[in-house]
Amino acid sequence: MRIASWNVNSINARLETVLRWFEEAKPDVACLQEIKCVDEKFPAEALERLGYNVAVHGQKTYNGVALVSKTPLEDVRRGLPGDETDEQARYIEALVSGPTPVRVASIYLPNGNPAGTEKFTYKLAWMERLNAHARDLLAYEEPLALMGDYNVIPEPRDAAHPENWVDDALFRPESRAAFRALKWLGLTEAFMAIDGAPESYTFWDYQAGAWQRNNGIRIDHALLSPQAADKLRSCVIHRDVRGWDKPSDHVPIVVDLDL
Repeated sequence: MRIASWNVNSINARLETVLRWFEEAKPDVACLQEIKCVDEKFPAEALERLGYNVAVHGQKTYNGVALVSKTPLEDVRRGLPGDETDEQARYIEALVSGPTPVRVASIYLPNGNPAGTEKFTYKLAWMERLNAHARDLLAYEEPLALMGDYNVIPEPRDAAHPENWVDDALFRPESRAAFRALKWLGLTEAFMAIDGAPESYTFWDYQAGAWQRNNGIRIDHALLSPQAADKLRSCVIHRDVRGWDKPSDHVPIVVDLDL
């Protein structure tokens, strides 16, 4: 099973690029983030023509997440539990049907900048809620993939110039500690388990020639339960997509499981 994650930075603005990638990469499941549209504006028909089922948790102009799957999506959950007042569309989860069902979540974790503000407090509280929910999901002892844009640079090696990120919410010690705590629940970070090559980034800013100079950061991650990690065959960052026409500032990360 091929499970992908991609922050598309507006699905409708980059639809041709997204469809080209789907046709080339042929994921069984894709977790999309920052779709930037309400549910009814999501281009479901274009993906359905490629043979996919779609579940969307959208929001006007901002945020928004979606799951796209070749097999039916069951037990769909929209929104991260733990705060009924949270109106930001940042989490969608479903059970992907098949011979071995897999529970998959698309995560768009808050940016949190500037650090020291309510936005940073919201980010850390959101991560606490994610930790609590992940703990509940792990109790099912089933294949689980928590995929998405975590907006966390885990280690200095995950930035071309870590010194430039010291005061940024993505690299603050609190954010990194919360990410480690999530992994310590028993989750495997797929890329580090299978590859971990230096200068492997998933995001390059549009400004100051960041892409051309490979001034990137690794903030898109795939965390797997033991039942999924045991079946991990590969984890690849589709770096070349950043050089396509009308690219997102993120690129897909793709996990292959022997399921």
